[in-house]
Amino acid sequence: MSSDPKAAPRRRYLPLLALSLAGVAAVLAWLYWPGGAEVASGQGGPGGGGKERPVPVVAQPVRSGDLQVYLSGTGTVTPRNTVTIRTRVDGQLMRIAFEEGQYVQAGDLLAEIDPRPSQMQLLLAQGALARDQALLENARVDLERYRTLYQQDSGSKQQWDTQKSLVGQYEGAIKSDQSQIDSAKLQLTYCRITAPFSGRLGLRQVDAGNVVHATDPAGLVVINQMQPILAVFTLPEDNLSAILRQVRAGERPPVDVYDRNQTTKLASGELVTLDNQIDPTTGTIRLKAEFANEDGALFPNQFVNVRLLIDSLHDATLVPTAAVQRGVQGTFVYVVGADQRVSVRPVKLGPTEGELAAVADGLKPGELVVVDGTDKLREGAKVELGSRDGPAAGQAKGPASGPAADAPPGQAAAPERRHRRSAP
Repeated sequence: MSSDPKAAPRRRYLPLLALSLAGVAAVLAWLYWPGGAEVASGQGGPGGGGKERPVPVVAQPVRSGDLQVYLSGTGTVTPRNTVTIRTRVDGQLMRIAFEEGQYVQAGDLLAEIDPRPSQMQLLLAQGALARDQALLENARVDLERYRTLYQQDSGSKQQWDTQKSLVGQYEGAIKSDQSQIDSAKLQLTYCRITAPFSGRLGLRQVDAGNVVHATDPAGLVVINQMQPILAVFTLPEDNLSAILRQVRAGERPPVDVYDRNQTTKLASGELVTLDNQIDPTTGTIRLKAEFANEDGALFPNQFVNVRLLIDSLHDATLVPTAAVQRGVQGTFVYVVGADQRVSVRPVKLGPTEGELAAVADGLKPGELVVVDGTDKLREGAKVELGSRDGPAAGQAKGPASGPAADAPPGQAAAPERRHRRSAP
């Protein structure tokens, strides 16, 4: 018997090593035994006869059609015109002639200021005018008399010149009086406050009976022009060249606005103009669109999602976006061939809108592309076509052999997976 003290620990590990080697040998034998590799890859198994089992997928045909390309951004609704209505004369507010929230037309009466001070000023100016007109008439008669006396050598030229200056003074006084009259009439006009344009009134800022001043910051009320109305929104500067092409061509691209959740379309209008500079902090440019807003769906300072139609593609090759896959080799799709096998097809995508994407290269109309079930596919895999709402097309041909024949639609692979897990 050996007296080596290290031999005993090594002998204890020999059974464990032998067991591990036996397990590895069993796995390799199962994988490389005839039919074992097919079971491991999901291509065979009991009841499958060693044949490749097709993968159920949903496919849709590539089609040709028109695609409208939109640019999306966020913005705020702004009134076309907004004015704070203020008095232009100081005085007591005698009457409020509007209701809060009322729609008014241009020229409608909004409020009245006490007109009596202006009326008094008008009477004073009219009286001064009448007095100066009488003095001017008398001065003109004296001027004519002095002119006759001077021509007859009965009066001096100095007296005649003095009288002419007096007539000029009275004529100037009359002009001053007339301006005072016009000013008083203008003040009377200012006592009646009218709407400068059609729009919707806000909340009243002052009540009748208060003394108002032209310097009051709050004014009487705010009026916003809401028909038409504007929306100011931003888009990335990368889209500027495409927008400028349409603007310089004299076009007004259509613009649609949606609510905050982008579920309800609020209004449709057209692009009016864009700003003259890019915001360097955000890399965006501001644009302005106009909407008729006849139904009043848009409201000032309302947040909206904006979609600007920038291009329309005609007879484009369209593919569902669900079919487009991305990998290290770029974008690709699984194309179903006539033999019900798929091939990986690299594609070059164009604009994408909603659930459709334009394909610039790689596909032709009429080809079938997989839109559901791509996670189980590989190059050359056999597929079984179906629909998202019904069974696969191959299941209508008759019962299949094996335990999957009685499984409900869409669950045919489950018994096979359970059998493979229980296989030795």
